[in-house]
Amino acid sequence: QVQLVESGGGLVQPGGSLRLSCAASGFPFSTYAMAWYRQAPGKARELVAAITGAGGNTNYADSVKGRFTISRDNAKNTVYLQMNNLKPEDTAVYYCTTVLGVQPYWGQGTQVTVSS
Repeated sequence: QVQLVESGGGLVQPGGSLRLSCAASGFPFSTYAMAWYRQAPGKARELVAAITGAGGNTNYADSVKGRFTISRDNAKNTVYLQMNNLKPEDTAVYYCTTVLGVQPYWGQGTQVTVSS
């Protein structure tokens, strides 16, 4: 079955960096676009970044452009989110997701907390 497992979250000071990973299994990974979403307490889940199956095209939320980079390693069935210059407002649970046909799949999420 489809599994998405995020890792790499944690507590970091403002201005710091983290790299999130999402290990995927149960589907032909290189065929499908992948995305990272986040959800802060009391707020709706929002798109952070997305990448096409071959990795040639990416898009980002305006709030993270120039600070975050999404990438993927199709040989490892893994998608990454490199987050630099983190800000307190980046604090959220970060989720990896894909859509197969019309069915969305989500990981369990990884907590990112940006605080001094």
